Amino acid sequence: MSYQKLLYETRNNVALITLNRPDKLNAFDDDLSFELIDVLNHAEKDAAVRCVLLTGAGRGFCAGQDLQSRAVTQETPHLGDSIRKRYMPIILKLCTMEKPVVCAVNGVAAGAGASIAFACDYRIAADTASFIQSFIKIGLIPDSGACFLLPRLIGQGRAMELMMTGRKMESEEALQMGLVHDVVTCENLMKHAVAFAETLAQGPTQAYGLLKRAVYNAQSMDLESYLSYEADLQEIAGCSPDFAEGVAAFMEKRPARFKGKIEE
Repeated sequence: MSYQKLLYETRNNVALITLNRPDKLNAFDDDLSFELIDVLNHAEKDAAVRCVLLTGAGRGFCAGQDLQSRAVTQETPHLGDSIRKRYMPIILKLCTMEKPVVCAVNGVAAGAGASIAFACDYRIAADTASFIQSFIKIGLIPDSGACFLLPRLIGQGRAMELMMTGRKMESEEALQMGLVHDVVTCENLMKHAVAFAETLAQGPTQAYGLLKRAVYNAQSMDLESYLSYEADLQEIAGCSPDFAEGVAAFMEKRPARFKGKIEE
């Protein structure tokens, strides 16, 4: 597949998506937004893809919205429409795609760029990475799901402080807060992230998807409703070939060889 502002390749059941506007720290203009929506939809539908790895080219992961692209007009921007058309589909797809999504944060993740990292299932950061909720500095609220996702990742108090001050959080602090799962040197980031993504890509893909459903839906359910929903999801998982293979591997004391096939 060919895109103008991102790179896409698949290998060993991993889809590697690289935001590719390095001269703009991979900030989003309209083209990049819609290309990312398209490529995520493609990766979701491709049965050969069992894990998605998202990163950025150059020294930044994503600086959020390209404000220069907005400054070319004197008209009052309709930010609500922009969010609904451009960022909402990205965040929803990352959170609901029934495949693991790993984010390799190679540099600054600011504004919507940080929100996209928050929406991924697993975050690995370079020691040069940082996170900035910069919206407040231009008189906006954090968008692209930040007010929903960040408090759930690090707690409401810490999230409010970061969002109200707009200060930069370096990778080590992000690790201490539990926002990222690993911090590695910039030179080793992609090697580490690819190896982890390839491990997930050999896992029980359908179970990963059901797990994501359980986690996100649990946030809006009471306990009894969730337990019933959980039972329904486990019924689906229990009918999958990967469950049969997992049990057989356990009994035979060998590593499981999951196929990752999704049974409807």
